[in-house]
Amino acid sequence: MLVYVRGAGDIATGVAARLVRAGVSVVMADIAVPTCIRRTISFCEAIRLGEVQVEGIRARLAQTPAEALAITEAGDVAVVVDPQAKMLDELKPAAVVDAILAKRNLGTTRDMAPAVIAVGPGFTAPVDCDAVVETMRGHFLGRVITQGSPQPNTGVPGVIAGYGKERVIHSPAAGVFRSDRAIGDIVSAGDVIGYADDTPMCTQIDGCLRGLLANGVQVTEGFKCADVDPRGDTSYINYISDKATSVGGGVLEALAMLTDIFRG
Repeated sequence: MLVYVRGAGDIATGVAARLVRAGVSVVMADIAVPTCIRRTISFCEAIRLGEVQVEGIRARLAQTPAEALAITEAGDVAVVVDPQAKMLDELKPAAVVDAILAKRNLGTTRDMAPAVIAVGPGFTAPVDCDAVVETMRGHFLGRVITQGSPQPNTGVPGVIAGYGKERVIHSPAAGVFRSDRAIGDIVSAGDVIGYADDTPMCTQIDGCLRGLLANGVQVTEGFKCADVDPRGDTSYINYISDKATSVGGGVLEALAMLTDIFRG
């Protein structure tokens, strides 16, 4: 079975990992210059680097649908630059998963594949998808919704070790992002972690820099550029998060509900 995942950031990567481990072939699509910050556990880095591994699963960049299929047949995840999902006609996946996490629908429709699953707010099942998976941290995280919508976006990051919005660093100005920091660095409150052109941005808390935008990305004022984990455990940068794993499980459950993936 082939599944086409829209988006290849950290949550989408959690989805892809659970699908691959269940024996599903995966093609992931993202924009030409991805803007994810948790790059050590995001398959979209294959667009920048050509090839990456996350938790032992390899993802490789493909230029064409035929190349993408060859990569999946070799057991790897294929990553393509296809923000408009133009490759669907050639790929003919059994399911499409929208894991862009844009908090709104950027063009996914129920006629894209036999089964269409969405992730997070901005979707209503069964209007623009067959099922949608809850992404809000809390009691309902990862649950499959077949009638209705997930909880609306609050704009407030989930709390980790007592910190929510304080752990996320947004650009104070428009410009080109640059940083001499690396994901995994231990930082202290007040440290400069990067610049938008010449305007510095600082962390408000101590912890491990677990997310950092790639150098050279054009940002707007308020753009999310970094994430500090107050727990300070540098090993976490190498593992898909609990949230992404839970959401991935929800997508796998929805796929089982909507297809014959586990039916003999």
